[in-house]
Amino acid sequence: MVRTQITLTKEEYEAAKREARHLGISLAELVRRSLRGMLPPDPRKPWMRYAGMVSSGDPNSSQHIDDLIYGQKV
Repeated sequence: MVRTQITLTKEEYEAAKREARHLGISLAELVRRSLRGMLPPDPRKPWMRYAGMVSSGDPNSSQHIDDLIYGQKV
């Protein structure tokens, strides 16, 4: 990791801290995730351009991902 410093307004800082707390992550992780969302995908990992594009419509789908991918067990 590389350590860096940024300047935020008081309002930006407070809003970011609230969001990080809401998500249960650090402010640094919130900034990293936000930045990843703005950057183009790593060309060495072309499959990453599709990450997050598929939605099952089921908010609990992560709890039974194998069923979604491989089909339900009989």
